[in-house]
Amino acid sequence: MYIVHSDGLGQFQLSNATSHASIVATKWLQEHSSDFRHFHCPPKFPNMNIIEDIWDALIHVVEKRSPPPRTPMDLLTALQESWCEIPPGYLKTF
Repeated sequence: MYIVHSDGLGQFQLSNATSHASIVATKWLQEHSSDFRHFHCPPKFPNMNIIEDIWDALIHVVEKRSPPPRTPMDLLTALQESWCEIPPGYLKTF
C-alpha cells in the first residue's frame, strides 16, 4: 500500500487490492506516477481497517441516543454530535 500526494492538496491512497483495481485506472496511474510523491506504507489485513472500528464506535454511541434518529438529517446530526463524544485518546489506539 502506498499513499500518493498531488500538489499537497489531498491524499490518494492505494491499497493494492486487485479486486478493486481496473485496468484503465492502473494504466493511468502508471503513466502519471511521476506527477505524484509516493510514500510506502505496509499493507494491513482487510479486517484491520481502522475505519471499521471508528464506524463501530459511532454506531454504538448513536444507538444509545433517545429518541433515535428518524430522518436522514437527524442521523447526520447524531453522527456529528457522536463524533465529538468519542475521546481523542480512543482514536490514538489504532
